[in-house]
Amino acid sequence: MRRTITLVATLMAVTLVGAVPTFAHHGAASFETGKTITVSGTVTEFVWTNPHVLVKVDAKDSSGGVQHWVLEAWNPVTQASRGWKKNTFKIGDVVSVDITPAKNNEPVGEIRGKIVINGQEFKERE
Repeated sequence: MRRTITLVATLMAVTLVGAVPTFAHHGAASFETGKTITVSGTVTEFVWTNPHVLVKVDAKDSSGGVQHWVLEAWNPVTQASRGWKKNTFKIGDVVSVDITPAKNNEPVGEIRGKIVINGQEFKERE
């Protein structure tokens, strides 16, 4: 009986230890936190959902081709506290957004800084 209890306790401990990484969050490790660029283009989708709010933007690259950017913000609760709403961005809006770009040079970034929507600067609450 004692051996069974020890075995069950050991299996539970191993399971819990193995589950800890699933609670981890990636943080900003994938972004160049010391660099800011501006992405200007047209909103193709606005995703107001957990774990991150996403703004998808088609922007022209230096050769005139279209790049499909995915711009990430915090979760809806945090963004709402900053003044965002589920309709802050609409498909077709012309935007200019300051972001921290991805380290791997993919068209992905974290929204950090000035946001202009259809010529008007969006002022976040601090």
